[in-house]
Amino acid sequence: MEKLIQDRLNRSVEQYELMAESLIDQTDRLPQTTDKDGNLVTSGSEWWCSGFVPGTLWYLYEYSNDPKLLGYARNYTERIEKEQFNTGTHDLGFMLYCSFGNGFRLTGDTAYKSIMLTGAESLSTRYDSVIGCIQSWGSNKKWQFPVIIDNMMNLELLFWASKQSNNPKYTDISLSHADKTIENHFRPDYSSYHVISYDTITGQVEKKNTHQGFGDETAWARGQAWGLYGYVVMYRETKDSKYLDQAKHIAGFLIDHPNMPKDMIPYWDFNAPDIPEAKRDASAGAIMASGLIELSQYVNEILAEKYLTVAERQIRALSSSAYFAEKNTNGNFILMHSVGHLPGNSEVDVPLTYADYYYIESLLRYRKLLNNENQ
Repeated sequence: MEKLIQDRLNRSVEQYELMAESLIDQTDRLPQTTDKDGNLVTSGSEWWCSGFVPGTLWYLYEYSNDPKLLGYARNYTERIEKEQFNTGTHDLGFMLYCSFGNGFRLTGDTAYKSIMLTGAESLSTRYDSVIGCIQSWGSNKKWQFPVIIDNMMNLELLFWASKQSNNPKYTDISLSHADKTIENHFRPDYSSYHVISYDTITGQVEKKNTHQGFGDETAWARGQAWGLYGYVVMYRETKDSKYLDQAKHIAGFLIDHPNMPKDMIPYWDFNAPDIPEAKRDASAGAIMASGLIELSQYVNEILAEKYLTVAERQIRALSSSAYFAEKNTNGNFILMHSVGHLPGNSEVDVPLTYADYYYIESLLRYRKLLNNENQ
């Protein structure tokens, strides 16, 4: 594993240097995915994924200590600075914590800290105390107050902000949001709905849907992975056993699911009707692997071995030619075969920035474990 991880990190450095160089003069653009002909598609900083490429560049700089990568990481991180004032999205954790957060962790740049604190305050404006949650999407004809499982991933920024500012408000919001999500998003088998909408007057649940999955009662794979990772973070930040229990239950649902393939890279929905021909989602596999590696550090030896065995299988699969792109192909993204929103026919079987980010994170996390074991 050590040799494999080092090789894939080295190849990822090469790929992301090509990626960064390709847009170096377009300072208002960020890589998003590829089109049907394999050409790079870009986004502005307001796209919810804008923080992932800068974050991956920071991770690869952390691994390589290459000053060229440090320059690219700073350059691409600066492109999303204005999003700190964006109160129209719940995704500021993804956008700012993956980029400025890793930058601050690695450089101590106080300007990055200030941007994230402003971003945390912007995110907190979306919290509704009657409902007890942060609103994800805007109100529309279908939903009064939609909250999506993905939103668990944006709480890490708020915990960080509470510690940095000595303001418990952000932690209180995170605790309320996480508790409401346990209460209403999860089914008895610990699978999760994608969207829960709340009545804005009573604060009660008005609808339960799975917008990006096959059907409302199905287990959309990436949503399950977001939930797993989110509750691992909740336990890390609070040491409250109820969050550890939740993470373990979600992990159990995923790992032991009869429709989980042998290589542990999930189908885009665990209940897709065309399994085993259904599309795989590398992004769900990468998020899950990273979450399981961290979760393994909080459980007994038997569970830790189970989680790490699965994560290793996922890393090996994603590192194989079935998913890992050749140099200078795949729009210079690392991983192939992710699924964004299949029912919407959007970003189906393409590279996605968050697949790369969580893949690199899982490599670095696993490598850290190996290095600790070797000492």
